[in-house]
Amino acid sequence: MAACAALFSSAIAVAQSQPAPKLIVVIAVDQFSADLFAEYRGLVTGGLARLAKGAVFPSGYQAHAATETCPGHSTILTGSHPARTGIVANHWADPALPRDDKRVYCAEDPSVPGSTSSNYAPSVAHLLVPTLGDLMKARSPSARVIAVAGKDRAAIMMAGKSADEVLWLDASGLTSYRGTALSPTAHAAGAAIASAINTARPPLDLPVACAAHDVPIPIGTAKQVGTGRMARTGGNLRSFLATPEADGAVLAAGAALRAANRMGEGSGTDLLILGLSATDYVGHSYGTGGSEMCLQMLSLDRDLGDFFTRLDATGIDYAVVLTADHGGHDIPERNRQNALPAAERIDGTFSLAALGDAVADELALPKPLFLAEGSDLYLNRALTPAQRARAEAAMAARLMAHRQIAAVVTRAQMMAMPLPTGDPLNWSVEQRLRASFHPQRSGDLLFALRPNVTPITDTDAATPGRYVATHGSVWDYDRRVPMLFWRKGLAGFEQPNPVMTVDILPTLAALIGLPIDSAQIDGRCLDLVSGPTTSCP
Repeated sequence: MAACAALFSSAIAVAQSQPAPKLIVVIAVDQFSADLFAEYRGLVTGGLARLAKGAVFPSGYQAHAATETCPGHSTILTGSHPARTGIVANHWADPALPRDDKRVYCAEDPSVPGSTSSNYAPSVAHLLVPTLGDLMKARSPSARVIAVAGKDRAAIMMAGKSADEVLWLDASGLTSYRGTALSPTAHAAGAAIASAINTARPPLDLPVACAAHDVPIPIGTAKQVGTGRMARTGGNLRSFLATPEADGAVLAAGAALRAANRMGEGSGTDLLILGLSATDYVGHSYGTGGSEMCLQMLSLDRDLGDFFTRLDATGIDYAVVLTADHGGHDIPERNRQNALPAAERIDGTFSLAALGDAVADELALPKPLFLAEGSDLYLNRALTPAQRARAEAAMAARLMAHRQIAAVVTRAQMMAMPLPTGDPLNWSVEQRLRASFHPQRSGDLLFALRPNVTPITDTDAATPGRYVATHGSVWDYDRRVPMLFWRKGLAGFEQPNPVMTVDILPTLAALIGLPIDSAQIDGRCLDLVSGPTTSCP
């Protein structure tokens, strides 16, 4: 009790040295890697340029191995790695699940009758720890917490369990949890977004700054990327999501909801959470190095600038943090043209199912030997301990023999390893995997691909309508993200040494005098004051 009191007093003392901001704005730009931030930093003049004048951590880390949307968003406002949040991937397998579909989506409630991992009831039930919004509401129930995002999992993982409104884009414009009625403002914003989705758009004009990126890259014989202008027909949600207009819609909805709820105008601090997903859809659809991404980055900068200008006009004292859920890697075809000859796609003949069948035949074990979800393998529960040990050893040996696989670890190895701490730059592959491992949700065997191997085959990438690039690796191009803090009057500085997205929660909590039990999180407070004083307890 004495320790808690001391912590609380310390937090309040820091907060009193400068009044707490009335509004915290948290922005997560899906797939906004540190590499993209570095590449476009010299070209931006709007919102990103403003943030780059604040407290800049250009090479923060989503330190864990599972660099996917759901795990990444789960770290941003919980202060915890996926090993603690329980969000180990976008999907995992649950062999005990009483439905034919053993695949679990990170933001679903699998107990809903008739649900599957693709036709699900959205839910925050899998998130095992509180978010900043949850902690703010626990201290002051009158605090307003609202989240709007391009994806359900982005909004849900950052909002937590106590938010007042949790919204995301769909074909109807905006939606929320099943059975949740939209507020009048959300309904109106959703109607405007639906109208935009249903309206065809001509090709975007290519700015002079994007000319150098305008290089066609063939993917197979019937597909090319690199020169897209994002023209689209009406009525196609997926096409809409892969354009800057999707981010503009989220920002406009967020601004409208802030105004309607008078966020930042009360006696306490409110929290507005915005998940901008277009960069991710653009990266998957076209890669990160072409005209498409250039158009997206410059539009994002402009739209963020318009959003901040609108906030400025209110006179509210607000603080912003912008980061990302993960990074991303460009398509191997363009990387090979740009001085990275080792870049390649995963071998089209590589088959986990075939490997499993071969091991089962060799050891006379039941089939299927395991369930596979991504790079996690869940061994058949019918195996005896002796059979399990033999299967693990045989599968690990076969996986490690594949030239594109860098590491294989077992459940026992993960369970015996403590959660990593310290500089994430120096974590081993095994430590990165450990930060994503949860004993109730992770596999019995986990493996990692070698650097610069894109886990999309040549055939899949060349198929019209299929993705050409992705993320999710243990390597730094997927782990490194910018972390940008801004507040009016904040003296800007840059700290290039590694920090982590789990540091965002304690940093923001210190700004508003919210006590945090450091033993329950993985992050630390980052001092945002350049000089001898500190913003941390």
